[in-house]
Order: sequence, then structure tokens, then C-alpha cells
Amino acid sequence: MIKYIDLSHEITNDTPVYPGDAPARLSQYRYLDTDGYNCFKLETGMHAGTHIDIPMHLIESTVTIDKMPLDTFAGDGCLLDVRGKSMIGYEDKYLSYVSKDDVVLLYTGYDNKYGTEEYYSEHPVIEKELADFFISRQIKMLGFDMPSPDRYPYEIHKILLTNGISIIENMANLSKLLNVGAFEIVAFPLKIRAEASMVRAVARI
Repeated sequence: MIKYIDLSHEITNDTPVYPGDAPARLSQYRYLDTDGYNCFKLETGMHAGTHIDIPMHLIESTVTIDKMPLDTFAGDGCLLDVRGKSMIGYEDKYLSYVSKDDVVLLYTGYDNKYGTEEYYSEHPVIEKELADFFISRQIKMLGFDMPSPDRYPYEIHKILLTNGISIIENMANLSKLLNVGAFEIVAFPLKIRAEASMVRAVARI
């Protein structure tokens, strides 16, 4: 029996955004009782909510997300439990967990702070040794339940993106994958000419 777990945050009119980013605005502008139909509109940057960064976001590239192969955004999942760490570093046991073309997820537990100031200012960061390990294992994507793998000047972002590893930020419900054996991750972006996209990330068990 196949089961799906939603790993995405809900998109609302007050969806949290990274400090300094434009706010997300979701509103209804047609109503069934007066217009004969309901209709909503969304105005947002591509980095609100659960979303994917691709290389064009921070490195020189002309390839927008709509031009990337769909299989870039799906693959076997691998969950690493890194709760309680302010610096997320490499551990030898990861050699037996992480394989080529995996979508690696870091479970920090920080999604319970989503939308707070602390979520953006105090989140853990990834050490370069771990980023280099992911590159050596040739993973497809790296996802996590926090807003960023690093802070300004975003060197970990750049290391991963330069090596073709896309980044899924602001994931949710990673706790539901604890003690799950094999699962797949699917996080298809919009077919949009941009350097990132909101996604509906799901685990398929």
C-alpha cells in the first residue's frame, strides 16, 4: 500500500518570508455570490514557504527552473536526524546512509519555530565538510526544515549549487519519516522561468 506524507508548509496570506524578502499576498478577488465564481490571486517571491533553490539563484547561470529535467526533483530519500546540533557536521555513519542520486533530508526539528524571528536568526548551519561529503556522494537535492543551510555570504549555498545540488528549504513534517525504511521524495517546481519555485514536497512510502 502506498502512503504519501506532505512535507510542505501551507501557503496563506501571511506565509512567512526570509527577512528582507517581499511579503506573500494571497487574496480572494471574485466571489460566488456576487460574481458567479470564486477566484484567488497570489503575489509572491519564489522563496516563500517550502521552495527549491537552483544554481541560478546564487551562481552565474542562464538555466531557469523550467528548463531542468523533472527527474532532478525526485529520487530515493535519505533522512538524517540532526536535532540538537547548532553546527551540522559530517559523521562517518553517513557513509552507509547516503547514496548517489539520493534526496537527502536533514531533520533539525526547527519547523516548530516556523514563522518566528528565532527561526530565521538562530537556525543551525551546515559545515563545509558535510557539504563536501554530499558533493562526493553525488546527491540530487538537499532538503531541511529550516530557512537556509548557512548565513551571509551564503558559502554553503554556493558550494552546493555550483555542484548541481538543488536545495529544498522550509520543509515540514520530517518527524513523520523517522523510523521509516525506504521512501521516495517528489518535489516538483512550477514550470516557471525563475531561479527558484514554491513546491509541494511529498514523501512516497
